[in-house]
Amino acid sequence: MKNLFAAAFAALVAFSAVTAYAEKIDFAKVKCMVSGAAAKEAKSSEWKECNVYFCCDNCKGKFDADKKAMAAKANHQLIATGQVTQKACPFSGGELNKDATVEFKGAKVSFCCNNCKGKAEKMSDDDKVANLFGEEAYGKAKFAKAAK
Repeated sequence: MKNLFAAAFAALVAFSAVTAYAEKIDFAKVKCMVSGAAAKEAKSSEWKECNVYFCCDNCKGKFDADKKAMAAKANHQLIATGQVTQKACPFSGGELNKDATVEFKGAKVSFCCNNCKGKAEKMSDDDKVANLFGEEAYGKAKFAKAAK
């Protein structure tokens, strides 16, 4: 009985934390990473201690089946929804320069210098997704769950 109570309490706390983040997200601006349609708060999946959102169960299922294949798009959505904050340059890992910033489809990414910013600006959209939001860049940029 004691373990059941503890599990129920933990689930309630986790749900409350997810709800607090969702309340800050403007779902009118969130797009499903699979289809590009409007995402729905009720269609979500856990990713890096946060949530990513989808338009339907079919798209959610595709993500859940192979999260690693969609990591860059999931990371992009975490950044665009403000669920994570950036601590370093995604190219060099260096200290951020507030004047060297690029916005890509709702996600603001900062760099250490204008050379890195220029490199990002010259990339195609597909290259931006891979090189700004891929796992290597995400790690170098030291993205972490945002404070509530």
